[in-house]
Amino acid sequence: MFGSSSRRTQRLTLCFCSSTAGLWFIMSISHVLALLALLLPWGRCQFDVCRSLRGSKAGPEFYACQPPPTNMKEVMQIRVDPPGITCGNPPERFCTLENPYLCSDECDASSPDLSHPPQLMGDRERGGLITYWQTITWSRFPEPLLANITLTWNKSLEVVDDIVVTFEYGRPTSMVLEKSIDKGVTWQPYQYYADDCLEAFGMSPKRVTDLAPSNITRVICTEQYSRWEEKSVVFEVRARFGVFAGPKLINMDALYTRMETTKGLRDFFTFTNLRLRLLRPALGGTYVQRDNLLKYFYAISNIDVFARCKCNLHASQCALRDATLQCECDHNTAGQDCQSCSREFTSRTWRPGSYLPLPKGTANAYCECNGHSNRCSYIDFINVVTCVSCKHNTRGQNCQYCRLGYYQNASLPLTDENVCVECECHADGSVSPRCSDSGLCQCKDGATGRRCDSCLPGYTWRGGGVANVCDGERLVCRNGGTCVDFLRCVCPENFTGKHSSGDSRSLQEQNCLNPPLPPPRPLHPVLSTLSSPSCPLNNKGLSYLLFPLLLWGSRTL
Repeated sequence: MFGSSSRRTQRLTLCFCSSTAGLWFIMSISHVLALLALLLPWGRCQFDVCRSLRGSKAGPEFYACQPPPTNMKEVMQIRVDPPGITCGNPPERFCTLENPYLCSDECDASSPDLSHPPQLMGDRERGGLITYWQTITWSRFPEPLLANITLTWNKSLEVVDDIVVTFEYGRPTSMVLEKSIDKGVTWQPYQYYADDCLEAFGMSPKRVTDLAPSNITRVICTEQYSRWEEKSVVFEVRARFGVFAGPKLINMDALYTRMETTKGLRDFFTFTNLRLRLLRPALGGTYVQRDNLLKYFYAISNIDVFARCKCNLHASQCALRDATLQCECDHNTAGQDCQSCSREFTSRTWRPGSYLPLPKGTANAYCECNGHSNRCSYIDFINVVTCVSCKHNTRGQNCQYCRLGYYQNASLPLTDENVCVECECHADGSVSPRCSDSGLCQCKDGATGRRCDSCLPGYTWRGGGVANVCDGERLVCRNGGTCVDFLRCVCPENFTGKHSSGDSRSLQEQNCLNPPLPPPRPLHPVLSTLSSPSCPLNNKGLSYLLFPLLLWGSRTL
């Protein structure tokens, strides 16, 4: 389907909602039937159109779109390690587990009929003839017989069905399937396989059917595919999809919703490279028979990887250009995976498309949060997507509003980190911490200013704007009273009122609520003598005499 040496563009056009005329000429009937069964739940091609055919005045409406899936073994590059692990150089005989002492088979790299090179793991077998790659035998036992098979696409892919590895002459006793999402720079385990998981990897055996929606991305060890009598080793993708979409994958909308709303789920099915680490060959029994090591080896006839190009939902086609897969990007995006904005739109913020809201999804507005969040939540019963954990003091479905107590700086774009400015309304002078769109706080009576932190004329700042009690010209209180903080007068004896302007006795006569004055205390005998008619004193002289007496009296009380 894809010639690696061809320089012309070749399209991946496998989708049963569109034309498949050329498919019948390049794939066998068995492959087509297998793919038809595979793609039935995906066959609706729900996301095969990137934009509306008829545009409105504002232009066409953009939809989430993705390329159709295909068997990626047609374009994978295969490398085996270590060097010299492939049989045939030098030629050697080998036996089979079914007939361990009938060692008539031979592997010879110099003979086309007897060689078993790595590319036979990805070829198209015709006429029922099985071709396979094979390693050297375990003649160096007890040294481990280890082999690595690396499958490379140099492109992000999304697996859509089970990965199936077909072994000849027995499945390995233990192996690991690994994946890379950075083109082979780093690797992480995808699944462990062993006839005894606890002994081989220190893990309890599990099956995908043991997993729940909350841990569907868990890496497990399975003993389901390690009996040597059978051929296939499977990484179960459909069973994982079935946790959300049902066993027959009927409810695909539920799967698409989970892909968007479950953290890490979509990345779990994404890879650029796969690697098989073969750790121990099939034994055909419990122990290694040292007297016949020619029956222990690895042989793989086929590797099926059904996947699609990952284009971040911005492309409906994927092309092979100069032996490299490339998304044919739409939605003004660019890059091998449509991972950036095209040149004329570099000022905009790039985002991947989304399956939501269903049924057509959106091109890049699923998590349209104006740069203030990269997390969204889907509310399924109203089919609405809303941003989660808006930053930079923003709020709203798209983080388009400012939090209470903040206002939008109209001179900055909505995507600016500093677009929301704190109101800073004075707690005592303002009615509430909120302010208007222009940043003006609502002031209490007597307070003024943008923040309500100043007083109007005639008001004094004390717990907000409070009207002056003392006269506004800051004169001293009347009749010798003292003005305190321009709020109240401390009146001398026998005077009362806001400005010390009223005689207490006259107030009593006016039925004021002031308590009655106590009766005058009798004068000291000395004072009585001093104030007698025989010794008249003026007020000044009386004061000189009264002061030491009052001081003496205060000490004796």
